[in-house]
Amino acid sequence: MAAMTSKSKRRSATARPSCVLIWTDMEGISCITRWEQVSANAPAYAEGRALYTEDVNAAVRGAKKAGFEEIYVVDGHGAGGAYSFNSFLKDKLEPGATYVFGHRWGCFVEPLRAGECVVVLVGAHARAGVADGVLCHTMSSEAWYHATLNGAPIGEVGFAAAIAGSFGAPVVFVSGDAATCREARELIGKQLVCAEVKRGITRYSAACLPPAQSLRLIEDGVCEALSRSMSEMPKPFVPRAPMTLRVELTSPDKVKDYIGRAGIEIVGPREVEARGRSFWDLWNRFWHH
Repeated sequence: MAAMTSKSKRRSATARPSCVLIWTDMEGISCITRWEQVSANAPAYAEGRALYTEDVNAAVRGAKKAGFEEIYVVDGHGAGGAYSFNSFLKDKLEPGATYVFGHRWGCFVEPLRAGECVVVLVGAHARAGVADGVLCHTMSSEAWYHATLNGAPIGEVGFAAAIAGSFGAPVVFVSGDAATCREARELIGKQLVCAEVKRGITRYSAACLPPAQSLRLIEDGVCEALSRSMSEMPKPFVPRAPMTLRVELTSPDKVKDYIGRAGIEIVGPREVEARGRSFWDLWNRFWHH
């Protein structure tokens, strides 16, 4: 495992980053359309895990093909119980990367702190309420109904981009359904490379590419995104400060989880918010406490 330094370095426009951080989720994985495929101990979970592992392996192959040796992959799917952030099939993982298990989504940032890093999102999904977003939700379909940053709707792609941007790192690649790719490009820009592995028909149905084709899209897309110079990559996403992250919860009883939490204010029967100048600081209050 490559050692991580604590001090970031200034990068020129023609330089390439030395590290890639791959954050993963399960709802945007190839051929996944049902909660049963992403929920621990459900009948179709074994199939979902296999599909998940293969999409992640394709991204690692793409990073290696682009010449990266320092590759960190975070299992970011909360499947439930012992399988939360622990869904990859361990004996099937692609060699050549360091895999992180048991660490909540969006909270493993050590490679970003070290600098010279870019972010890849595999299996991302659309934010809550998107009609053609397969299994769309924002963080928790049971607890969070809707979220806004500075008044604009935001989902997990936006959270990931803003977390990375807090450390000066760009998101350069996203795989998921058509709605996710559309959401990501609108937020991050046209330089973002996307692999559209399925097109949502409803929240629980999709027109899907066969895995062999989607795996090639992911591998080639990651390689393309990571082979670019810094000037050709998207700029880090840094929202305008001061920032306000407001979360609308699914029901008033969910507010109890935030009572007394430092830096979070209850602003309505089922609304809470945090304010600050750094998105990482806001995020830390919600998820990294």
